[in-house]
Amino acid sequence: MKKAIKITFRVILIIICLLILFLLGVFIRHRVMLSKEKPLISQPIGEMTEVDGGKMCVYTEGSGEHTIVFMSGYGTPSPILDFKPLYDKLSDEYRIAVVEKFGYGFSDETDMPRDVDTMLRQTREALRNAGIEAPYILCPHSASGIEAMYWAQTYPDEVEGITALDIAVPGYHEESGDSIFADKAMRFIVNSGMIRLTDVKDFGWCAGTSYLTEEENEIYKALIYSRRGSKTMVHEAECCKKNMQIISDNGAPDVPMLFFISKQMAKVQFPDDPDKYLQLYRSYTDNKQEYIDMDCGHYVHIYEPDLIAEEIRRFISELNND
Repeated sequence: MKKAIKITFRVILIIICLLILFLLGVFIRHRVMLSKEKPLISQPIGEMTEVDGGKMCVYTEGSGEHTIVFMSGYGTPSPILDFKPLYDKLSDEYRIAVVEKFGYGFSDETDMPRDVDTMLRQTREALRNAGIEAPYILCPHSASGIEAMYWAQTYPDEVEGITALDIAVPGYHEESGDSIFADKAMRFIVNSGMIRLTDVKDFGWCAGTSYLTEEENEIYKALIYSRRGSKTMVHEAECCKKNMQIISDNGAPDVPMLFFISKQMAKVQFPDDPDKYLQLYRSYTDNKQEYIDMDCGHYVHIYEPDLIAEEIRRFISELNND
């Protein structure tokens, strides 16, 4: 019996040692690859503007009577490249701008608070510094819906309308709760190099798709490996619940809105009653806006860019008629 216990203990010890050696090897390779990939992200795609002593990246292209501002969802490693499938179909008629918050894409990290007041002030300042003046049509994805709603609540004269890409609204985390543990786990997975063992396509981002050139895909992957583990992102997640409460207390803004809603995300957030997710958007806005339920994943702008671009054009044309 004692011999069997000794053998079992030794086997477990060997397995643990092998696992530690494996993880150490993954980490060392990760650090080596980060050094090799650094040149890929040394030249930002966009203009670096100074905000609060740090640099935020703002990308623009196209021209037109209206300016569409794209605001990325939580944890998107490269907002500029992630929105490309959609803004490529709009920049022939409108001016588009993508703002990368601190901790995202080519922007610096920051120790400043991630409350919605601070983040909105920084976004507005970055746009002004890049010479992009209001009014705007906001195009937020996911958690940036909080910032977009607060923007319209606080500075309604700056917001012509909102085209919302499966955004977070009050009640969004009712069943799933916050994701702080998952966010910190993701940070560990990235910073340890374990993310290199996965297929980046599985995360829903634009990386690895045909929408990007081979070089853009390499840049996106380099940003995933170097930026998705950002401490700034985790701080933002920690403030999410409080930020959501602020927009909930203020009520829905009185601006035209078009919601693109993922039916697949509805099953993730409310597995027992997906329709409840779809109704969140209607109830938050008293069923007074436009809603398009889409049979695709959370990154709707990657799955259905043609449909969304067409609907945004229609939405803007109706603004002009009003």
